[in-house]
Formats: sequence, structure tokens, C-alpha cells
Amino acid sequence: MNITEPFFDEDEIESVRQCLNSKWVTQGPLTAEFESQIAGRHEVSHALATTSCTAALHLSTLALGLGPGDEVIVPAFTWITSANCIEYVGAKAVFVEVDEATFNIDPQRIEEAVTDNTKAIVAVHLFGLSAEMDEINRIAKKYDLKVIEDAACAIGTSYKGKPVGGLGDLGCFSFHPRKVITTGEGGMVTTNNNKYADLVNSYRNHGTTGLPKEYIDNPQPYAMTTFNNLGFNLRLSDIQAAVGVAQFKKLEGILSERRRLALNYSEILSGVEEIISPQDDSGHTYQSYVTRVASGDREIRNRIMENLAEKGIQTRPGTHAVHRLGYYKNKYGLKTEDFPVSAKCEDTTITLPIFPGMTDQDQSLVVDIIKKSLV
Repeated sequence: MNITEPFFDEDEIESVRQCLNSKWVTQGPLTAEFESQIAGRHEVSHALATTSCTAALHLSTLALGLGPGDEVIVPAFTWITSANCIEYVGAKAVFVEVDEATFNIDPQRIEEAVTDNTKAIVAVHLFGLSAEMDEINRIAKKYDLKVIEDAACAIGTSYKGKPVGGLGDLGCFSFHPRKVITTGEGGMVTTNNNKYADLVNSYRNHGTTGLPKEYIDNPQPYAMTTFNNLGFNLRLSDIQAAVGVAQFKKLEGILSERRRLALNYSEILSGVEEIISPQDDSGHTYQSYVTRVASGDREIRNRIMENLAEKGIQTRPGTHAVHRLGYYKNKYGLKTEDFPVSAKCEDTTITLPIFPGMTDQDQSLVVDIIKKSLV
């Protein structure tokens, strides 16, 4: 049993066929359609497709003008690119502890990390549960900080009834195959800020800055664009967008199914005292269903995962305590005990299989093996 599976049918095949028949396979009309779908769903003015969420995060740090000497706050328990995007531009990733109950950044710890060099906060909506954006935005306003929402796991997620991705200055989404909908690889930057949208659009497309002045009012077919920024090639292809357009039409159904499966897991696990189910919220989309071992015993966690693996059932720890990874540990002299909650989350979490088409019997099998592992 896989930890997750993308849901494809003839719709994706037909969409890609139409794309190939059109002969337009690089960024084009299907990418624009996919961007429009995401912008509408997440109630933002701009959505700009990219090659990955990593690219989206990188482009967002560039759009904010972050660079050497700047510090950016990021949770210590997250996927590594939440921090890497800061280091890409020469700024410093400053880690902050997470809330063990939500796995998201602990707003009460953010102010402790703010210095005169702090310029932004990366707020991660981990596993499909929104971070506490009211408090994060309050702190950001108090210290004049920008907010990047790392919404890699959070397509369709909402906070107090409002979709994520437009709650900070920029939002970044992923369409990796482990996400709710996928384009194989792919990402999206969302924003309500026209300036940031223009910069992201430029940086993702080699740094293009539009037509020369003499052609603005009198464009010619031979006119070539200007390049006043140093950019990258981080555009999504229309072939990938064709898959995304078809996937988006299934989004609400997939979200509903994932939520049903998640709540069913929580119900049948409710009598297992050693296993703590993820915190529920009406806006939680359960990109992953991440439990934790109540006793904090890593050996018990590992035994459960090994027993599931023996039955062909995939699991993973929730994600990394990034401060323990070699690059950050070595560069900044960080120790496990610097962020003990994040380390505990890495050591005691289990991501259980969840995907469209999973049956109640599949879930019962997973839970039965967990129970037997605890005897």
C-alpha cells in the first residue's frame, strides 16, 4: 500500500492529447488557464505557475529583495526548501520552534527570534493545516516584516474560512505527486501585490522586462524583449498545465474524500492511547495524515513503521527537523537540543497512507497493525 497515489483518469489523458495536438507545449494558454483556476480558488489577484514549489519559494525571496545580511524566520520542523529558499539569496535562515499539537510554527516563539536584521517570516501550512496567520501577521506588522506562506501542502486549505495563499505577501504551492493534485512537478506563486507579481513573472522567465520603449505604443512582430533583471527559466510547460487543468476539476472531490478518510482514521484510532491523531480544523485538507507517538518513544515509532513495512504498507516520518540536517547544523553550529520540540516531532511522527480510492478495509488494516505493534 503506497503512502499516497495521484488520481488520474481519461480526463488527464485527453487534456494532454489536446495540448500536444495544439503544438503549443511550453508555457502558454493552458498554463494561463491553470493559473486562473488557482487564483480563483484561493481568492488572489495573481497566480504564477513555476517548475516547482522550491522555485516558487526562491522567486518569492527574490521578489521581496532579500539578500546578504537579512534574516528570515522559518519553522524548524518543515521540508528543507522552506529554509533553502532563504539561503539561495544569501540571507540567513533563523529557526523557530513549532507547536507540537499542530506541527506549525509557534507564534509565541517568533518575537524571540526577531532582530534588527529580520526581514520576513516563512509561515508553513504543514500537512494541510494552516498556520496561525492572525498572530503571525500581527507580529509581521509590528516589526515591518514580510510574510511568505509556504503552502506546498495546502491547496484548498483555509484559515478561519479564508483560503491560504493570499493571507501573507506571497504564497507558494506545490503540485508534486504527493500533493492533493499534481502536475508531476510544478508550483505556483500567489499574491495580491502587483509589484511582486511583476517581479516573479520576470524572474521566472529569464528576467524579461517587456518591450523596448519605442515598441510599446507601436509594437512590431520583430521586436525583442528587454532583460533588465537577472532571471531564471522556471516556467511551467503547457503539457504539465494540461494535467493540472484536468486535476483541478477533481479538486473538491479529492479534498472531500481525503477529509472523510482522515476523520475515519481519527475515529478508529481514538481508542489507541499511544497514538495521537492530527489536530482537526474545518480548513484542514490533510495532504498528509501525520500521527505521533504519545510517549515520545522513538523505538516504539520505529517498530510500528517496521511492522507496517513488513506488510507492504508505506509510511514516513512527518518531515525533517531541519536544524539537524548537515548544511544547517554545520553552518550555524546548531544542536538537536536547540529545538527539542521539532526534533521530537521528527522522531515520533508517522505519516499513514491516505489517498483517493483508499477503502475502509485498507484503513482498518493499517490501524490493526499499529495496535498489534503496541502489545
